[in-house]
Amino acid sequence: QVQLVESGGGLVHPGGSLRLSCAASGFTFSTYAMSWYRQAPGKGRELVAGITGAGGSTSYADSVKGRFTISRDNAKNTVYLQMNSLKPEDTAVYYCSRAPRSGSPRSWGQGTQVTVSS
Repeated sequence: QVQLVESGGGLVHPGGSLRLSCAASGFTFSTYAMSWYRQAPGKGRELVAGITGAGGSTSYADSVKGRFTISRDNAKNTVYLQMNSLKPEDTAVYYCSRAPRSGSPRSWGQGTQVTVSS
């Protein structure tokens, strides 16, 4: 079955950096677009960044453009989110997600907590 396992979250000071990883299994990773979402306390889940299956195209929420970078290594079945210049408003649970496809619903990891605080 589809498994997405995030790691790399933690506590960081404002201005700091973190790199999140999401290890995927149970499907042909390179054929699926992947995304990172986040959910802050009391707020809905929002799309942060997305990347196509081959990694040739990426997209970002306006709030993270220029600070976050999504990438993937299809040989390792892993997608990454490099987060630089972190702000307190980036504090959230970050989720890895596999894009839906006909007959295959969107899949989610369990999430990893990112806390930006001094």
